[in-house]
Amino acid sequence: MPRSLSGVEMRKRQAGHIEGPPQAPGQPRPNTCCLCWCGCCKCLWNEDRIERSGRDTCTKMDSIEASDEHLPSLEDMGSWARSFEMMMRSMEGREFFREFLRSEYSEENLLFWLACEELKKETNPATVDEKARIIYEDYVSILSPKEVSLDSRVREGINQSLAEPSNLMYEEAQLQIYTLMHRDSFPRFLNSSVYRELLATRRRTCLDT
Repeated sequence: MPRSLSGVEMRKRQAGHIEGPPQAPGQPRPNTCCLCWCGCCKCLWNEDRIERSGRDTCTKMDSIEASDEHLPSLEDMGSWARSFEMMMRSMEGREFFREFLRSEYSEENLLFWLACEELKKETNPATVDEKARIIYEDYVSILSPKEVSLDSRVREGINQSLAEPSNLMYEEAQLQIYTLMHRDSFPRFLNSSVYRELLATRRRTCLDT
């Protein structure tokens, strides 16, 4: 017949069950609190975790609205609406356009254009060679998940230029992607929630000042 447990032994066994299995020396404890392994209680650790999670999921527009100094002026935004070239010249304009392209899964078009702009500034042959090949692998190769849409003639010209890369070897391809963004993506950007919400926020800010 099994021996009955004393009150002290019973409390020891219950404590062992709550605390979980023993850990190896030096191994960090899991993120538990208040003897709760599921993390369901509302202690300071759990509240801090929830707060951090909320900060991590902050959207682009949330962060923009929280800081007025990063908002472009109404004049700047008006120039974007009138001219794709003016928007592309503006760092803020490119950032908002990039946010829109990301939502359409075509961010690689702008990234390719920017990479070509950087390549044009290079004069060191070794650097030109390295950056030209990186651009090819990232945006031109059919094996890349970020491949941009280029016609066969332009693609063939790039393939031939790889033997002796230059800082202008992507110029025609860059113009093709620029034209694609201008004609296809830019009109949708001006009608998108990204642009309209930014414009409304800028107008509210101007009225409040």
